[in-house]
Amino acid sequence: MFAFLLIVQTLIAVALIAVILMQRSEGGGLGVGGSSSGFMTARGAADFLTRATSVLGGLFIVLSIVMAAIAGATRQPVKIDTSLANTTAPLQQPQSAPPAQQQQPVTPQQNQPAPAVPLAQ
Repeated sequence: MFAFLLIVQTLIAVALIAVILMQRSEGGGLGVGGSSSGFMTARGAADFLTRATSVLGGLFIVLSIVMAAIAGATRQPVKIDTSLANTTAPLQQPQSAPPAQQQQPVTPQQNQPAPAVPLAQ
């Protein structure tokens, strides 16, 4: 429903822009000359474009209010996952040696002395 109203509002906005741009700044409308009678005379075009602007502007405002109400009513409450709040990250386990090296027994002569400065992990 919201997507449909958004498309309708976009079409109304484009039509509103077109109607506004067709009007003359001094109020002449589409009066480019021709006979003084008929629908698209200077006066007739100005009246039509003024009414079209009013109707399209009203529709745009009404649709904006309706869409804001729909968006506010269908909004889901914020859900915060607190299951990880009291847990700490697991410590990194030291890499195990390849299987061939694990089978050999460790003797005290093979142990290397610890470095003087502890290494950052």
